This record gives sequence, structure tokens and C-alpha cells, in this order.
Amino acid sequence: MLKQRIVTGAVLIAVATWGILALPTAWFGLGLLLFVLVGAWEWGGLLGLADQFMFRIGYCALVLGITVLAWSLLDNQLFIGLVLTCAGLYWCSVLSWLWHYAADPHWRNPRSLRAIAGIITLVAPWVALMSLHGTPLFGPFYVLFLMGMIWIADSGAYFAGRRWGRHKLAPHISPGKTWEGVAGALLATLTFAALGAGALGGLAENRWLPFVATCMAAVLFSIVGDLFESMIKRQHAVKDSGGLLPGHGGVLDRVDSLTAAAPVFLLGLQAMVLWTH
Repeated sequence: MLKQRIVTGAVLIAVATWGILALPTAWFGLGLLLFVLVGAWEWGGLLGLADQFMFRIGYCALVLGITVLAWSLLDNQLFIGLVLTCAGLYWCSVLSWLWHYAADPHWRNPRSLRAIAGIITLVAPWVALMSLHGTPLFGPFYVLFLMGMIWIADSGAYFAGRRWGRHKLAPHISPGKTWEGVAGALLATLTFAALGAGALGGLAENRWLPFVATCMAAVLFSIVGDLFESMIKRQHAVKDSGGLLPGHGGVLDRVDSLTAAAPVFLLGLQAMVLWTH
């Protein structure tokens, strides 16, 4: 299992890095769209539609239609701002869902709300990553930085949690996560963001602090995204969202942190530019 995880992880990192840096934004978006559709298929299973093939196909078609519509509006900065703001508010509201479930593991949110949540969870980060990749002010290296930051934060949380973890973060949702792990993730992010601010270039001196703050906020929300998918899986008594990635489970299991972090990261960058303009 460990060997499978390492091999699959290495392949995913190589393919993602190549796709981010080598592909034009349109082809990059098409590749992302494939992941979105696989994620929609897996989310359909988490809605309790695992044995209802046509309903899952219909859900995927709905997500596809909304994503294509969003693609046609990517040049509209008002639309991008609206999507990012709504996504930020959505992930804040997810905190209340997590709080309810942490207090009562038998609590269930309505299937209709979970279906809508799946659409926002999948489409909003696609919009954020496409806008981040295609905006001259930022570009592909910011996408790669975001991916690396999530990986660094996860690693920091894992090692800090294993070494010092004592206080459980949300035992009913994800028993392995601890507050010490959260501290490790934030410390790793702080270091990575401080180094990244210089490596990315183009950041004026007065943007360093808001840039690092944006990174910290994005990682905090990445933890929310991770917990949210864990909660949805626990509600349906499944370990993984799917089995597409050997040793890693499904696509949602790999991108759960990114789904929340990407919109928050770009929203923070845009606010940073406006604030320091």
C-alpha cells in the first residue's frame, strides 16, 4: 500500500507540474475539467446514488453544464469576484455543518443541500485555478505555488501530529487530526510563504505581509475542506470517495484540501492587490 501511494503520488506530482507549467490555460482548464467530472461522479456516490447510474450521470452533466457556463464568463472580472466571494461565504457556512456533526455524529444535512454543496465544492476551485493560471498578474507559477503549499501544509500537519499530537481537532470527523497538527501546518506554511513571496517575484515590499496572511488563511480553509469531505464520507460509512488512484482512494480524497484553499487563495490575492494598489 505504501509503495502504491508513493508511486501514484509521484506520478500525480509530475503530471500536475507538467500540466500547470507547459499547457496553455485552455488546455489546462480542460485537464482540470476531467478531474471535476470524476469528482462529480464520486460526489454522486456520496449522495447515496451509488446504485443509481442515470442519476449520477445526470449530476455529472449538471456539473459539466455549470462549469462550461462559467468558462464562458471567465473574462468577466465581476463574475470571478462574485464566484470567489460566494465560495468564501460557502466555506464559512461549512464550519457550521462541521460543528453540528462534531456535536452529534447522527446529524445529517439534507441531500439537496449536499448536492448543491458538491457543485460549489467542484466548480468554484476550477474557476479560481483557471483565473489564477490565466491572469497575467499571477500565472502558472502561482498555481504551482498553491499546490506546493497545500502539500507542505499537509506534511507539516502529519509530522507535527505524529510527534506532538495530543489534542484531537474533530474526533468524530477525523480522529487522526490534532490541534498540534494544525500548528505544524501553519508553521510550515509560514516558512513556505515567506520563501515563496521572494521566489515568485513581482511582490512589492508592502505586499509581503498580506501575501503571507493570504497563504495562512488558504491553509486554514484547506483543513476545513479536508474535514468536510471526511464528514460526508462518514455520513455514508465509506473510507474513500472512490478507487481511481491506487493507494490514495478517489479524486476527491486528493483534492479535498484544494477545493477550499483555491478560491480563498485567489480571493486573498485580489484583495491584496486592491489594498496595496
